[in-house]
Amino acid sequence: MIAIGSDHGGYRLKGEITAWLKENNIPYIEFGCMDGASIDYPIVAKEVCERVTSGAADQAILICGTGIGISIAANKFNGIRAALCTDTYMAKYTRLHNDANVLCMGGRVLGPGSAIEIVETFLNTGFEGGRHQRRIDMIADIEKDN
Repeated sequence: MIAIGSDHGGYRLKGEITAWLKENNIPYIEFGCMDGASIDYPIVAKEVCERVTSGAADQAILICGTGIGISIAANKFNGIRAALCTDTYMAKYTRLHNDANVLCMGGRVLGPGSAIEIVETFLNTGFEGGRHQRRIDMIADIEKDN
């Protein structure tokens, strides 16, 4: 299950991505802006990240105007490794090396074609583990200490 959410800045791009998820029979649950009206991105990040940390969703996609604000908000949650990606290389390596569980994008930065390629790469790339697990464990330790 994929949790997907956006504020008003990511509303249109979220629509393109949910259409792609539906076409590809990828189950999702949608949060945040549903009609283009203004909504605060920290609220959306909270709704979506709670689904990931509870296990109700395996991964998530968050979209705001630039992707920056919503990624900052998402990374405040223990267990969330949110990555702002602007191309498929970033999406591939944040999964392989960082085991990112939340993909963040900018609705005012990316077109739908590029965004869907990024989503597809993110969802279809697994965590490499090995030496990278040690670093993920270090991040978890930082979360525990703070």
